[in-house]
Amino acid sequence: MIFVALATDYDGTLATDGRVDASTVEALRRLRSSGRRLVMVTGRQLGDLERTFDALDLFDTAVVENGAVVFFPRTARTLLIGEPPPQALIQALQQRGVEPLAIGQGLLATSEPHQGTVLEAIREVGLEWQVIFNKGAVMVLPPGVNKATGLSAALTELELSALDVVGIGDAENDHAFLSVCGFSVAVANALPAVKAAADMVTQADRGAGVTELIDLWLDDPDRIFGKLARERPVI
Repeated sequence: MIFVALATDYDGTLATDGRVDASTVEALRRLRSSGRRLVMVTGRQLGDLERTFDALDLFDTAVVENGAVVFFPRTARTLLIGEPPPQALIQALQQRGVEPLAIGQGLLATSEPHQGTVLEAIREVGLEWQVIFNKGAVMVLPPGVNKATGLSAALTELELSALDVVGIGDAENDHAFLSVCGFSVAVANALPAVKAAADMVTQADRGAGVTELIDLWLDDPDRIFGKLARERPVI
């Protein structure tokens, strides 16, 4: 099987403490120069990602807000998946003193231990919004919206299948998109459950693990893809 794109998480995968090493950026450039496509898949809001990562233009598209928004760096076009956060829910969380409270285009985000308060507010306003966890972060999204649905929308725009994509991540919210990729990778610092479900676990942590994957992909693809014996369904 020939893989034509890399879909990568940001925090804990590409980035260490929010920053991407120059060597990792160079590896992304090498993969891009080989003709492969690059897709970011992150829980961060777009503005935050742009302030933090100055090489976003390397990517064909960025799935942000945990799948709620798809951004195309070269055209600055934004695609909203689902619906904006309801004002009633925002007010219910603010009235309960939930802080921090990030309000995105399609996502609300806070941190543990506010998950119980968030669920209480969702029930109070009569919504079906869901709660997704990410290493201490508590994200609130429309029903059915996650990193997999965001990736699917991005790949539709790029005219690619998820089976043509190598996905790499580290945390519980990455399960959704890794499970639909043709080949899934966990960095060495990933949660045990992410490692257990992955086709490959890198020896290096975070950005160095992404670089390790890219180097193998470009220099010795049979070493990692040669024994691939299964395909996953596309959502």
